[in-house]
Amino acid sequence: RNRCQRLDLSGNTKNCFLTGNPDSCRNLIGKGLRCLLDVPHTSGQEVYRNANHSLGRFFSQSSQTLGEEISSLLISSARQPPHQFAAWSIQINRSFHTSPSLQAAPVPLFWIIVKPAQKLFAIILGRSIRNWWKALPPNKRELFKESARKNKWKILLGVSSLGVVFVMFYFTHLEETPITGRARLLVFGKEHFRELSQMEYDMWMEQFQSQMLPETDARYQVVERVVGHLSESNKDVPQVSALKWVIHVVDEPGVNAFVLPNGQVFVFTGLLEAVSDIHQLSFILGHEIAHAVLEHAAEKASLVHFLDFLSLIFLTMIWAICPRDSLAVVGQWIQSKLQEFLFDRPYSRTLEAEADKVGLQFAAKACVDVRASSVFWQQMELAETIQGQPKLPEWLSTHPSHENRAEHLDRLIPEALKIRESCNCPSLSGPDPRLIFKLNMQHLLESSKGRGPPNSTKQEPSKPKLDFPHT
Repeated sequence: RNRCQRLDLSGNTKNCFLTGNPDSCRNLIGKGLRCLLDVPHTSGQEVYRNANHSLGRFFSQSSQTLGEEISSLLISSARQPPHQFAAWSIQINRSFHTSPSLQAAPVPLFWIIVKPAQKLFAIILGRSIRNWWKALPPNKRELFKESARKNKWKILLGVSSLGVVFVMFYFTHLEETPITGRARLLVFGKEHFRELSQMEYDMWMEQFQSQMLPETDARYQVVERVVGHLSESNKDVPQVSALKWVIHVVDEPGVNAFVLPNGQVFVFTGLLEAVSDIHQLSFILGHEIAHAVLEHAAEKASLVHFLDFLSLIFLTMIWAICPRDSLAVVGQWIQSKLQEFLFDRPYSRTLEAEADKVGLQFAAKACVDVRASSVFWQQMELAETIQGQPKLPEWLSTHPSHENRAEHLDRLIPEALKIRESCNCPSLSGPDPRLIFKLNMQHLLESSKGRGPPNSTKQEPSKPKLDFPHT
């Protein structure tokens, strides 16, 4: 049996056990989710009221004091009916993303500086080969062609040997992903990311130093309790207990959250206003913690570095073969786009899906209502539809579409509920939030039909509003 832990309502740690063989249990418990979704502050009152309600069941009894602080912060004269959400003002600027931009940068830092020089060298080398070939007299060209035909097997052997070297390098640097057991290329280890993580941490702290909420702020305490509960409930996972999770809450309206590889957690207040309840917030932060625990930053950097090195060969060939510089530039652009859409973006989507799976497991062991996870992405899908955001095909994005993420989570929820049950979590009460959201959508559609065509009444583009019944 394999131990997992949870907090009971009195704040004490209890042990529970997952039955079965160690491998199946390990599978069950085994850039920074970056949201660039701007949501106005008007929804904060309802979110913190929901958080206060959920914290009473979700954490220890000491959270009641915190709930009172949250409620006192957000008292408003405009009270909603007991079964209605406050108007949810949604203004989307960009799609929901994860991971800060620098998190997947190749390390050590030397490779970041050298990468442009490598490409420049490949371009110069390829162009020099082309110019040298053009300058050769016709008779010498024929001699070279004849020599190449005579030695074609030697040339083929040399190219094959180079390919074998790359294949051997790839398979000798494969490692097993923690928790999921997936094989992945890992050239850079965690030690290589310590310096870069510290540099990125210093950058974010400098940028938001005047916007950091104090530890006495109720919103900070909500995030602190959620992250603390997630880490405590999953401390049997070595990668979770090995990191010190440090909380930073930024007073910024943009919906944003990410975790650096060294355990620094950044949450924007816009995210606290965008989620519907404490369960959605727990899943999102579990997703972010999963990115750090699974070492996705080092993995993505390793793949990028490996592919960039391979692309230097093709880049040299493009500039050597193309008769003009203009055609070589087009060929280089095509090569970069093929690499991006055939390797980089699909791999990023794979990492996001894996973080969703492991983050859902982390949330389940923390006794979160895991059913709320798919509702969050359905809300994101609805918000973009309301705003008229253009829907790009998934293959153009580094992240799965909101609809596909919700469907993927729905398939994982039954397994997560079993994990939750095995940890002796309290039974889930009330209706399934997914059903409630579906009923809300039907009600919204019926209401919109009664108002006439969309063009019959114009709404201010900056203040689109939706009313949802309480879940």
